[in-house]
Amino acid sequence: MTAAAVLAGYAAGLGMLGARMLGRAGWTARAPLLAIVTYLAAGWSVIAALGLAGLTLAVHATALGGGLSQLIGACVHRLQATYGTPGGAAVAGLGLTLAGAVAARTALTAATYLRAAGRQALRHAQTARLAGKPDPALGAVLVEHSQPAAYCVAGRQPTVIVTTGAVQALDPGQLDAVLAHERAHLAGRHHWLVAMAGIGRQVLPFLPLLRDAEAQVARLVELHADDAAARGRDPRLLATALVVLATPASPAPALAASATDSVQRIHRLLGPCEPLGTARRQLLRATATALALTPVLLALTPAVLALVLGKLPAA
Repeated sequence: MTAAAVLAGYAAGLGMLGARMLGRAGWTARAPLLAIVTYLAAGWSVIAALGLAGLTLAVHATALGGGLSQLIGACVHRLQATYGTPGGAAVAGLGLTLAGAVAARTALTAATYLRAAGRQALRHAQTARLAGKPDPALGAVLVEHSQPAAYCVAGRQPTVIVTTGAVQALDPGQLDAVLAHERAHLAGRHHWLVAMAGIGRQVLPFLPLLRDAEAQVARLVELHADDAAARGRDPRLLATALVVLATPASPAPALAASATDSVQRIHRLLGPCEPLGTARRQLLRATATALALTPVLLALTPAVLALVLGKLPAA
């Protein structure tokens, strides 16, 4: 019961306060990929904590504290004691219901989200290939349209799409930087990162951390792609290209070069911040790892203590 309460409290606290803490962090724009990992680790840590809270209500952790020879007997005795206690069956049932609900909602949401996103991406890529024509020199599908635009569609047919308006409006250096930005999205599997955040939001939309993570991850993948595109070339090329392409985002699931916070991105490219130091990066990586592991560690703590103290139920 104590472990379940701690896990539920951890999920509620992180889910309510995590968005504010990460939103105020000044380092996220300086290390966007690390910030993405932190957002996803925190969000999915909340979901895992709720599921494990239910499991710890149903099966007492001390049943896991002994060796394999004692495990079955310990489980049987513990479950008999739980169900034999007034209200014990109700508590166990509540725990199983919570764990099952979290697992079922997560699985159903993930399947629905990924299936819909995959179908939409495939249709978008096929339509672009039919409406336009592959341009080997650009490494993209060229679509006849006066509006300058460039974006990519991931999925089974990953495609970079650029309009004739963009080719005419951008000089060769700018166009090369924009295409490098879109290829960075595909190479970095950014659509999977956005999908993980989107699934988390749909599983627990009432928690600020999960609710905000999708928009934050979408913003951060653009910064990460900007960094990749600016590597080895003048960042001003991409910054000036963003001015030309600063139009409404292309339809989802496309990741457009000018889709998110163009003004902030332009300023960032024109006046790049100093990268994070090695020590701070290591600390932030350790924080993300701790967020991912905390629910499991909290759930297993009673079992570890029982093993250390030798307080296992008799077989």
